[in-house]
This record gives sequence, C-alpha cells and structure tokens, in this order.
Amino acid sequence: MTIPQNPDSNTFLSTGVAGLDDVLRGGFTRDRLFLVEGSPGAGKTTLALQFLMEGARLGEPVLYITLSETAVELTAVAMAHGWSLDGVRIHEVLPSESILNPEEQYSIFAPSDVEMGTTTREILAIVERLKPSRVVLDSLSELQLLASNPLVYRRQVLAFKQFFASRACTALFLDDRTASDGDLQVRSIAHGVISLERMATDYGGTRRRLEIVKYRGIAFREGLHDYRIQYGGLVVFPRLVAAETRENLTPVQFSSGIDELDQMLGGGIEEGSSTLIAGPPGAGKSTLAAQFIDSCLKQGLKSSLFLFEESTSNLLNRADSLGFSLRAGTREGKMNVQQIDPAQLTPGEFVYLVCRSADAGAKVVVIDSLNGFLQSMPNEKLLSIHMHELLTYLGQRGVVTILVGVQQGMLGNSMSTAVDATYLADNVLLLRYFESLGEVQQALSVFKKRGSQHERTIRRMTISSRGVQIGPVLKQFHGILTGVPKLTAPLAPDTQ
Repeated sequence: MTIPQNPDSNTFLSTGVAGLDDVLRGGFTRDRLFLVEGSPGAGKTTLALQFLMEGARLGEPVLYITLSETAVELTAVAMAHGWSLDGVRIHEVLPSESILNPEEQYSIFAPSDVEMGTTTREILAIVERLKPSRVVLDSLSELQLLASNPLVYRRQVLAFKQFFASRACTALFLDDRTASDGDLQVRSIAHGVISLERMATDYGGTRRRLEIVKYRGIAFREGLHDYRIQYGGLVVFPRLVAAETRENLTPVQFSSGIDELDQMLGGGIEEGSSTLIAGPPGAGKSTLAAQFIDSCLKQGLKSSLFLFEESTSNLLNRADSLGFSLRAGTREGKMNVQQIDPAQLTPGEFVYLVCRSADAGAKVVVIDSLNGFLQSMPNEKLLSIHMHELLTYLGQRGVVTILVGVQQGMLGNSMSTAVDATYLADNVLLLRYFESLGEVQQALSVFKKRGSQHERTIRRMTISSRGVQIGPVLKQFHGILTGVPKLTAPLAPDTQ
C-alpha cells in the first residue's frame, strides 16, 4: 500500500551524528533518497548504522539491506564501536554458494538478466513486509554491476526512489565508487549527496573530510568538513563560519596582573581581542602567556591552554617554579590544558576544540604555539583562513586570545616567523634579546595595539621565582631591537 509522499522539505530525520545534522541544517528530509559516496574505508557503513540506530532509538522500524557484507560482518562493526543493533533489521541479499558449481552457471541468459530481477524482487518483498521508515541499501556498486547497461541502471535507481518515497521511507544508498567510473547519474537522481573523502598524509594519521555535494531546497553548510572515525562512530567537525555568530560587545579591559605591563598596554588587553606574543626561542613567550592565565585564575575565571610543543607536566612544573597558580586551577577545573599532536589532529578538529572551550566559559585561551598550529595545516593559505575564522569567533565570545609565535634567529632585525600572523592579531607583544655588560637580557615592547593607546617604549623584562617583572624604560640604550645596543647614558642602579 502506498502512502502520500511528504511534501514538506523542512521535516527532518536526525542522521545520528550531531555534527552532520549541523552541516545539513537539521538532518535528512523525510521520505527522500540520499546518496552517501566514498572510497572503501571512508566510513559509509559506520554512518549508515548510526542513521539506523538513531531511528531504532526513537522506536522506528529500520532496515539494512546488504548486497555485499554479511550480517556477521556488520555486527562485528557495531561491536567494535560498542553498539547494540537491537531494533535494526539486517537483510542479506547475497549470491548463493551454488553459483560456484559449474553446473549452476547460466548458459542461455546473461547472469545480469536473471540476477537483477531476483535481487530486485527480494528487496521489494522485504520492504513491503517490514514497512521501515528508514532503510539503507549497501551498495549501489552491486546493482550497477548487475545492470546490463547504464540506461537499465538509471531506471532501476529511479524505480527504487519512487518505491521508497511512496512508502514513507527515507532511503540511504551507499556507493563505494568501485563500479562507477565517474558516473554522475545517481547524483542527479538523489535528493541529497554526501561525499566522504579519505586522504593519506605525508606523516601521521589518515585525514577524512566530507562535503555536501547537493541538497535540494536546503541552505546547507557548504565547503569541506573534517570528520573522524573513533570508538563510538563518526564525529563531524563542521567548518567554522564566524559570520553566523556576530554580535556587538562593549569593550572591557582585561588585566595582565602586572601593573607595569598594563601600563604599557594602555590599561590592559581588551576582551574579545587577540594578542600575538612573538620572539626568539627562550625569550619568555610561554611564560608571559602563562602570566595572563594566572591573572585569569586569580580573578576566578576559566581559561584554556592548547600546547603543541611543550608537555603538560613540564608546563605545570615550570609554572610552579614561577609562583603561578596553574596547577591549582587545573585541579579545581578552572583551567583546561590540552596537549595537541599535530600529526593526529586535523585543523577542523582543533578549531572545534578551541571553540568548545570558549562556549564552556573560558575567558582566556592560549595557543602555544602558532608554529605548531602551522604544522597541522596543508599550507599557509589555509592557516590564515582557519586562524582568521577562529580569532573572529573567539572575539565575538569576548575571549582574550593569546597566540605564541616563535621567530627564527636570536638577535637582530633578520629574525622572521614561519608565517606572518601579525596582521591577524589585534595586539602584538615583541620580545627581544639584547647584550648588555656581558649579559644577555630580555626586552619587551608593545609593537601593535588596536583597542586603545599604548606605550611605545622598550622595557627590560626579567623572569624569576617571583614570576615576570617588567622594569623601567630602557632610555640609556639605543638599538635594542638590533640585539647589540649602544649605551647612550650611564646606567641607573636598578637597571644594572
């Protein structure tokens, strides 16, 4: 018995993957046919099982029709993710062992002419009997191989589309592209197409991305979206579009916890701004960033720190030696430290983690370092785009974002960074080494600040067991930024 097809394109079924529902702006439209395509290993079967399990959870009748894998193999996939397939009916439409017997081979009719009709009748019969609201057909490659020509294959898929729609059934067709040589016929028939891409990287884990090729009548989130297959199924990280969450904020200054540094910054750093701390290795960039986190914790606010190079234990031990309260903040749940492995984490996943920390209430977010973030990117152009969207999003949440940028070289004006991110950051703090009286010392200057007026002086910075101290203006020197300054006046006692 046929049921009138749902004419409303805004009635959705959840895919069972929260991130994919976000990309699709709600999920799959009811009573439509969707195509999920991708090479073997891309995660098509995992996604299909999550789609059906979501229906079973809601008490809907669901059906998995497999033309290639057995029920045992599908159950093994579910067990690997800790799932139970209770409520999910699996129906095998597989060739019989008898075809291996030479006496059973067809001699008058082509095998495709006989097997296509048998396969089709079996699929229609099980659907009529179970009347599922969700069905998965795995895979189209088998049907295409059974079809004698492209016309028969297209008409077969069209007939299935009408059949499922007339029975109020949302169908998911899987295509592994093994039998399709650039064939786009099913794409034109399907109501929506999801393309899963599996990419080998030069080093580290496999990267996976998905794209919504088409979705009729829905303003879906375009572009490529990273996803991961982990224990528990697919996790999709939607591409960040900061323009969707724009809002106006009242400028409020955030104190660094050091009066002299706040004076250099014109009162502090504006909430919702991004600050790049740049300088050579060992100049105190991470320590200065930790100072802002310590100030945040002392104000009773939350913070997050993302480490690319330094280990968490080393950071906390170093913070203890400087008198910072980072370890206590970690124990109390006020500070979240995540050690990032660029070889295993995709850019989309990293952006998702940072945004989630901001949504959880973090007032200060530190990324240490920008160079480590660069290593997780395919090229510098993508780095700039990802970083711009991320900083914009954090700014709209009123987050104080601190970026640590390592410059190559130790002294002089020839120092450079692997990527020029100064134009992305609202504020830039520049650290420098300089030689004075046989000692290598550190200097700090505010190179750029958008939110307010700031000092353009150069001050000496020291790091000790008392933390970070900012000294007076180094008026006695000329050429500090070159690394080899000249003494133009006698040194004051407190600068010797």
